[in-house]
Amino acid sequence: MGTLYLVRHGQASFGADDYDRLSPLGERQCAALGAWMRARGMRFDGVLRGSLMRHRQSLDALAGELPGLPEAIEWPGLNEYDAEALVRAMHAGSLPPADDAQGVRQHFRLLRQALLRWSEGGLQPAGMPNWVDFMAGVTSALDHVRSAFDGPVLLVSSGGPIAAAVAHVLHAPPAVAIELNMAMRNSALTEFGFNPRRHVLQAFNSLPHLDDGRRTDWVTYA
Repeated sequence: MGTLYLVRHGQASFGADDYDRLSPLGERQCAALGAWMRARGMRFDGVLRGSLMRHRQSLDALAGELPGLPEAIEWPGLNEYDAEALVRAMHAGSLPPADDAQGVRQHFRLLRQALLRWSEGGLQPAGMPNWVDFMAGVTSALDHVRSAFDGPVLLVSSGGPIAAAVAHVLHAPPAVAIELNMAMRNSALTEFGFNPRRHVLQAFNSLPHLDDGRRTDWVTYA
């Protein structure tokens, strides 16, 4: 049985004009994961990643501590949904900036509601795929892994696609994928075993590279 390691990108720039880039902490989180993998002698037969900047930067930071990775396959189906488009579609009026605790809570409350409506077909922001097509992008990556590899594979993506992959493997409804997504931590590691027929969940949302009392403040969600 092969093993697929799914990595959520490191902390991005929540609240900034351009979310799609890692913060300095996000780079350190991913570098720490690469160092943890190197210390355990981990090697990969294949690498997949989404096409977003934060996916590329996360993989670069990880690879800086884990040389010899295969060239990554860029897989757009692993890209995240557009959270801002979902929130705007859910809330017609202007919103205060998410730069304090109240603003952040409001943002994620609206995002959860929008994700549920989107997954049910009741909300369709312009420029976004529908939920069925979003899921198809994720499952196409899983299908490729099963058909092309039989050893360890690394996949770098975002919380939404990884949570969707877990829900798919568990045959769980979209509402479960959304709740898993809301719990996902930056640079977290999720693990599937796989054979040509199926994937099996072995671990979810773990942070073994941050399991150190000196790094408790490195654990982030947004």
